[in-house]
Amino acid sequence: MLTLNPAYISAQSQENSSKVAPSPNGSFEAKGSRFLGFLVLVREFESVLKTLRATHLKAVHFVYAYRELLPNGQILERSSDDGEPKGSSGISVLNVLRGWEMIDCGVIVVRYFGGTLLGIGGLVRAYTNATKNSLIAAQNDHLLITYEPQEMLTIHSSYANLRALHYKLKLLNIIIDKEEFLGDEVIVHIRGAKDKLEKISGLTFRG
Repeated sequence: MLTLNPAYISAQSQENSSKVAPSPNGSFEAKGSRFLGFLVLVREFESVLKTLRATHLKAVHFVYAYRELLPNGQILERSSDDGEPKGSSGISVLNVLRGWEMIDCGVIVVRYFGGTLLGIGGLVRAYTNATKNSLIAAQNDHLLITYEPQEMLTIHSSYANLRALHYKLKLLNIIIDKEEFLGDEVIVHIRGAKDKLEKISGLTFRG
């Protein structure tokens, strides 16, 4: 199984702290309509969808699908046609995610209407290709990694050692979910694969 690299998303989120919409990973055009594909982690899905709707004001549809691994081992799948003919769009995105064995992430396809109706077959091809192109581009940019179950860990760090902690987390591809800045220390909530968290849990950053 594959997923979108959480470390990349963490860095991108910091750069786009002003809530600027992300750039599409891939696109497809058919009879004047443009289909922009955005690859998104499940935990970022709602916020990214909201941002896309607020910034792509002339787009007519925001079709999406995602696959999430639940704690019980089952895979939760969701998709939306967002006003396109039923069964033409969201399921097309989902089928590509299934074929690539993507997990804990999904794709939002933003459509700009070109004035010509595509029909069911045309919509299936367009949304399928927009999703495929997004995944291929992400793979070429080394943004896809082998999926590893994620766990949480809390680290206590002194202010003096916070930079060293950040550097170590980056090396291990561990992401920071939240930081709490207290009077004499920083509490850092992190997420990553179990074996990588074990490497960091034995280290001391309190000073």
